[in-house]
Amino acid sequence: MIRFLLALLILLAMLQYRLWLGENSLPEYFNLKQQIHSQIDSNAKLIERNQVLREEIHDLRQGTEALEERARNELGMVKEGETFYRVVGNEQSSPRTFE
Repeated sequence: MIRFLLALLILLAMLQYRLWLGENSLPEYFNLKQQIHSQIDSNAKLIERNQVLREEIHDLRQGTEALEERARNELGMVKEGETFYRVVGNEQSSPRTFE
């Protein structure tokens, strides 16, 4: 009977070792689970970004409005016959007190 109990204790110790410290242990499982969640979040952001880029490509291929908007914003272009006005505001600074 003592041999049987000793064998069971050794088996239990081996299983505990593998559970906590061995290959595919619980800490490794939780680490992988966290990595999976962060990768899913990253993939979702990239999918959203790709969708925005697809829509922009579609707009650029289909119409001239997107091209015109891009030329105006990024290149500072103005249509013929238009007048460009730049409004520059006055800087209003609060009174400074020096001690």
